[in-house]
Amino acid sequence: MNISMHNNLANHARLWQLISPALPVGAYAYSAGLEYAVDIGWVDNEEKAYDWILGQLQNSLSTLDAPILARLYKAWLENNSDKADYWSRFLLASRESSELLAEDRQMGNALAQLLPELGIAEAVSWRGHNHTSFCSMFALGAVHWKIPVEEAMSGYLWAWCENQVAAAIKLIPLGQTAGQRILANTINSLPAAVEKGLLLSDDEIGAVSPGVAMASARHEVQYSRLFRS
Repeated sequence: MNISMHNNLANHARLWQLISPALPVGAYAYSAGLEYAVDIGWVDNEEKAYDWILGQLQNSLSTLDAPILARLYKAWLENNSDKADYWSRFLLASRESSELLAEDRQMGNALAQLLPELGIAEAVSWRGHNHTSFCSMFALGAVHWKIPVEEAMSGYLWAWCENQVAAAIKLIPLGQTAGQRILANTINSLPAAVEKGLLLSDDEIGAVSPGVAMASARHEVQYSRLFRS
């Protein structure tokens, strides 16, 4: 095996580490409003779960998280912490409920705690701050480990979709096979989501998901809950 192939395989493995369910950031504890959507009857079968996840991928993740991830990646690549801070704050300010905001901050700070243990000292100064988003730390890890931005973005989106499917399996409930069908169908939409995220201008960044915002806000006072969002 030549050095280039060895490095590429190592970079891919680092991406798998960043998107692994074993990454100790607590992603499994959040449903991003899906728990309320199931409770109220908006999402009660495989088809509706797929529509819920695909709708967010196309109208929120690909138009907000993805383009901001690309900008955070560029900022870290240029060692521009001020620009990274700007886009991290922008993303957090775009979260539409207190639970979605807390989710992003908590996962971001958890990753900021972990990355220095993996050799990424730049994350130390981001620990314990309200402006630390998960996306900012994810981008930092991707740059440090020389993961191409397109692959980092695809991995980020995949991890979000996988977490939503895991939540749907528990909440609706769905069988494991149904969950894999949803993921298989969602995979087909990932390339377009990545492409959109890379092409959007600054003025085009934003999300349109009022149903998710309402579900998340109402989840804050839901009587019985399994998830934190």
